[in-house]
Amino acid sequence: MNDPFSVEGRVAVVTGGLGQLGTQFSRSLAEAGAKVAIFSRRPFDKAKVAEKFTGLEERIRVYEANVTDKAALDTATETLVADWGVPHILVNNAGIDSKPDGSAEQNAPFEVYPQKYWDEIINTNLTGVMLTSQVVGSRMAAERRGSIINVGSIYGIVSPNQALYAYREKRDGVPFIKAISYAASKSGLVNLTRYLATYWAPKKVRVNLISFGGVKTATFDKEFIDAFIERVPMGRQAEIDEYNGVVRFLASDASSYMTGSNVVVDGGFTAW
Repeated sequence: MNDPFSVEGRVAVVTGGLGQLGTQFSRSLAEAGAKVAIFSRRPFDKAKVAEKFTGLEERIRVYEANVTDKAALDTATETLVADWGVPHILVNNAGIDSKPDGSAEQNAPFEVYPQKYWDEIINTNLTGVMLTSQVVGSRMAAERRGSIINVGSIYGIVSPNQALYAYREKRDGVPFIKAISYAASKSGLVNLTRYLATYWAPKKVRVNLISFGGVKTATFDKEFIDAFIERVPMGRQAEIDEYNGVVRFLASDASSYMTGSNVVVDGGFTAW
């Protein structure tokens, strides 16, 4: 009996696949037998990529393509199709945000929030997903198969809790507000996912969203992490590899009757 969770021999595209979570998704899919094409917006060092994915070099290739540049996406995808064939899986993982330890300007009150940061984040997190899905998904639809997995956030379904960031003003004496752009971009993915799921259902391309909670990282202030964990019923952030399973599930035939879904993986954060 075939394993419904298998992705053996399938071709996957992971945007932002050299980042923190993207590296995990790329490695996990490759270890499961998939051929993984990483779309990276930055030039990459082949030696460093090989070091990052030791033992998986034959299953992972990197193509330079910014998700906001449709021409670059077309070129990368054409090269990939010539190398490995039309992808079976697309993980729209590339995304940016202002960090809790970022500048006050990047996290200014709504009334004075600079448009340049809005444009930058919306262009990458929402427009980038639309363009990549357009380029890669259309080829999947022509083959009448495929799974698109959009990477969302709890801030796409609930508003940021500004109390999590109050420590910054107390510490630095400058107002610090979690900005609107990230939440707007991720909430946009909810309906973009539903739209594409219904649009491409006749072509047998499934489209689902994963809304992640916080992941353990050393880059955030301790004050932020402590305040965040207090609001998570499970009392902790996710380990760096704890999202791999749901990505593998949605990429495989085990989720063959799922499309248009928003799978929330957040330790219970949005349950309260």
